[in-house]
Amino acid sequence: MLLSEQTYSGFLFLAPWLVFAPVVGLLVNIIFGGRLSEKAIGWLASAASGASFVVSVLLAMTVAGNHGEVLRWRLAEWMSVGSLTIDWTFRVDSLSTTMMLVVSGVGTLIHIYAIGYMHEDVRFKNDVGRFRRFFVFLNLFIAMMMILVSGDSYMMLFVGWEGVGLCSFLLIGFWYEMDTLARPSWANSNAAKKAFITNRVGDFGFLIAGFLMFWYLGSFQFDSVFEAAKAAPPGIIVAITLFMLVGVAGKSAQIPLYVWLPDAMAGPTPVSALIHAATMVTAGVYLITRSAPLYTLVPQAQYIVAMTGAVTALFAATIAVGQYDIKKVLAYSTISQLGFMVAAVGMGAFVAGMFHLVTHAFFKALLFLSAGSVILGLERGHHHLAHHEHKKESDDSRRRRSRETLRQAQDSASDSKDHHEEVFDPGDMRNMGGLRKTMPVTFWLYIIGTLALAGIFPFAGFWSKDEILADAFTEGFGAVYWLLTIAAFFTAFYMGRQIWMVFFGEARHEAAAHAEESKPIITVPLMVLALLSVVGGALNLPGLHTLTEWLEHTIEVHAGEFVMSVALISTGLALLAIFISWLLYGRNPLKAGQPDPLKKPLGFIFTGMENKWFVDEAYWAVFVDRYVDISRFLADVIDWRFWHDWFHDKVIAGTYNWLSNIALNDYADQRGIDAFANALGKWTQSLSAAMRKVQNGFVRSYALSVLLGVVLILGYLLLK
Repeated sequence: MLLSEQTYSGFLFLAPWLVFAPVVGLLVNIIFGGRLSEKAIGWLASAASGASFVVSVLLAMTVAGNHGEVLRWRLAEWMSVGSLTIDWTFRVDSLSTTMMLVVSGVGTLIHIYAIGYMHEDVRFKNDVGRFRRFFVFLNLFIAMMMILVSGDSYMMLFVGWEGVGLCSFLLIGFWYEMDTLARPSWANSNAAKKAFITNRVGDFGFLIAGFLMFWYLGSFQFDSVFEAAKAAPPGIIVAITLFMLVGVAGKSAQIPLYVWLPDAMAGPTPVSALIHAATMVTAGVYLITRSAPLYTLVPQAQYIVAMTGAVTALFAATIAVGQYDIKKVLAYSTISQLGFMVAAVGMGAFVAGMFHLVTHAFFKALLFLSAGSVILGLERGHHHLAHHEHKKESDDSRRRRSRETLRQAQDSASDSKDHHEEVFDPGDMRNMGGLRKTMPVTFWLYIIGTLALAGIFPFAGFWSKDEILADAFTEGFGAVYWLLTIAAFFTAFYMGRQIWMVFFGEARHEAAAHAEESKPIITVPLMVLALLSVVGGALNLPGLHTLTEWLEHTIEVHAGEFVMSVALISTGLALLAIFISWLLYGRNPLKAGQPDPLKKPLGFIFTGMENKWFVDEAYWAVFVDRYVDISRFLADVIDWRFWHDWFHDKVIAGTYNWLSNIALNDYADQRGIDAFANALGKWTQSLSAAMRKVQNGFVRSYALSVLLGVVLILGYLLLK
């Protein structure tokens, strides 16, 4: 049979393998991984994710062969309660297959990269046995994300939604007992808990939206919900969509629930790339796009979504300017770019939002993985430096030190009290500099990702970002347009700042001077992502609108216009921002120990950027400390003083003691039972005393008694 004929008749039967393939991969690694080498474990997991990508390609071909028709594959009945029946059904349409391709395609590249990265990371952390566990979690993440994007109902989507939340907890806290520098610490564990709890706050909103949906619309299946919504009261649809936005704010890191995402950097770099680029954080954007028929019914909810995204984009971009950790800069950049996407889908520009989601997956995965390559390069340089210094110590010098006098040893011990061993952070950009010479491949790949993120023509980010700006400009969202335009300016600035600090100037640490380029297992996936970051804009070029025509089979969309003035303004601002960053950081590169050039002129503003505008501290003061206070109040006052000391000791124990000692013992027992028994005894004694007088032992008394008896008997007989 010809491939075209097979495609038209359908590869739909392969839909369950979107999930089964990564699940099989993780099960094989769990059961047999102990006997496999690291390479076998890594490539098996990568093949499982790759198989999911192949299935995604075949399903996309099936949708295309059926002219974009929505296809479904029912696996089984999931639950049936009263009139509600929910099937476990895979939905295959142009929107879901777009997400499938991004998740599995970029995810597979991250899997391959992780083989090389985790080989070094588990040795740096001195726990080689954890290599297999990492790839089990990574496969589970892909499986859960595939459930999320392929479900035919909000409940099936919610299963994947919660699944990726669990996986993020497992992966962010992967090194739960140590920090990123392999020191004993609960920092990573706390970061994982922060992500988990913050997302549960968002999920509360999603659940409320689901309850309202079932109560008023009577279903969770997408098409049934959308049809019923047309006749529902607008207030109900507003409530559903806004509660859904709460869930989006948690999962896609929007104000006010974005605070977990920067701390997610605690996980290994492949985790950062997977979460921040192609999977979990894009789930919220997908949810709004999937729910487009609901949002288009309530323009007021759309405006709130758009403004939430725009404010988040600018707010996060300002924080990125003041960060020094190479991955933290990219983390706040992700929050900002997610703001662009949320603003787009909020405005009804669903194609622009999805377009930016796809291109962002390419260049942000490239940047995160390249940052991981930089970190590994510095770790190798630091290891080389330590090894070299150790070798420089000659046997003679060691023998001389061993013959030092006791006084010298004591002086040295005394001096060492004030000495603190240097803690080298390979992710701190202040320890970098000059890496374009020692890591040229990573440098050029990083440049490509930076230009794409900054929106420089002709890279992918230029086309997707400008389509969002053009939609905001032409659709009358003036406030959204200017907020996003300013955010785009900051984006180009902080990425230029990062490039100058990391790759230019002289090395500010010996580790940077001795950094080593990464191996092909790491750089080759980066090259593929770099290529996609260059040509990815072709997915929806003006005039062609390929992605627009693809998505219009599933959702109601409009073709975005290319506005030359918008493109020129955004590009001009981006180039200006890069030039300003060169004036500050490139023309006179930072020296070791030199403060940031922005610190003095901006003063407290830069301090706010450095400290993330103190939002975490505010949350801690308003929520965490108050939660601790309430917990202590409940534990000390309610539980101990009230419940234990008063209720338990006084009410329960006191009442028992009163009943037993006073009521039962004193009254019932002593004054009641004992008194009655004692009265019987006294009466018996009295009777005995009286009877004792009769039995006195005198014969005359007994004779008198007999006489009285005879008289009584005779008297009775005579009277009768």
